[in-house]
Amino acid sequence: MKNTVKTLAYAGSLGLLVACSGQGTGAPTASAPAAPAAASQAAVEAAPAASAASADIVTAGFMPNGAVRKPSNYREWVYVGSPLTPNGLNGGAAPFPEFHNVYVEPSAFEHYERTGQWAEGTQIAKELVLVRSNNNAEDGSSAEVSGVGYQQGEFQGLELSVKDSGRFSEMPGGWAYFSFGHQPEPYNASAEAFPAEACNACHEASADTDFVFSQFYPVIRAAH
Repeated sequence: MKNTVKTLAYAGSLGLLVACSGQGTGAPTASAPAAPAAASQAAVEAAPAASAASADIVTAGFMPNGAVRKPSNYREWVYVGSPLTPNGLNGGAAPFPEFHNVYVEPSAFEHYERTGQWAEGTQIAKELVLVRSNNNAEDGSSAEVSGVGYQQGEFQGLELSVKDSGRFSEMPGGWAYFSFGHQPEPYNASAEAFPAEACNACHEASADTDFVFSQFYPVIRAAH
């Protein structure tokens, strides 16, 4: 049952990603027949010669200036978890107080299942969601029909990490990190990579597997 659901989800998501490649989700980098000039230019922007992305991975879309386009259907990717470190449990000033809804692009997740490695071209999206505000206690929890705890409120931002050692050879591990705005929707349409010291250093020091915090995601740990 697990494999059936995964296969159906992957096929559906992949079809949508390819159909929306002009929206910034990118397209597989495998060779294709000659296309009209406009389509060829889009392909060059999405997967330049410098990219080290694997041929079977759906890659991110990039603009001529190097900014990445916001993926259009990341909520249909493989959902792996929602870590939470709320303000109420961190002296009112947690570095990352929102829920982090994390999604892995399906072809990259399938590659990880097969190999235990994050392929070149991997995309991982992280959508920030505020803790629900409703009769909140001092620790930030609220009493809901399911009990006292932490529930999700409103969307508050979108981030993306991309592994591409060809395009981002100066970044540790070849990973680059982007933010489309720490704000409610609509998010920004594109984003530029953060400096290496802003994100890579923490991931390099504390992430369990290839700059990915797989210790927080049992779905990732169970995948291979």
